[in-house]
Amino acid sequence: MRRMIETLNHLPLFRDIEPERIAQLDPLFKHLTYEPNSVIFAQDQPANYLYVLLKGTVAITYKPYDGPSITITRLQNGGDVFGWSAVVGSKQYTSSSNSVAEVEVVRVLATDLWGFVRGNPETGSFILDRFASGVSSRWKDSHGQIQAMLDKGLNEATKK
Repeated sequence: MRRMIETLNHLPLFRDIEPERIAQLDPLFKHLTYEPNSVIFAQDQPANYLYVLLKGTVAITYKPYDGPSITITRLQNGGDVFGWSAVVGSKQYTSSSNSVAEVEVVRVLATDLWGFVRGNPETGSFILDRFASGVSSRWKDSHGQIQAMLDKGLNEATKK
């Protein structure tokens, strides 16, 4: 099995980060594959992991209490990040994610990511900014809002 560093090096999120810093991230990420029509995580499930899409298509859905599930977006680009609830201070995922086709992802446990950010503030801050940029490209004018949520998540993680 190839090391995670080889996967991370090819993602736009990690472009321009020195190899030594990416090597520090290597043990935090785990590679996973999902068959078509698999639940990656479900709405209201404990929010533990942040995911980075490598290959495939992921549908992000939301189920309001009084209606059927609706598809919010479909992710198809390598490097797309999802599972934000895990790093913005939510205890549960606020939406579900399902594989539309076979999907490859890497995921990181939120507590491990926050531990890395606290121990490596310069690299951690750079990575969080990249994560925020990745999602904000899908939501107009949201980079600042996403960054504020990440800062809130970091503050809450620091208190633990």
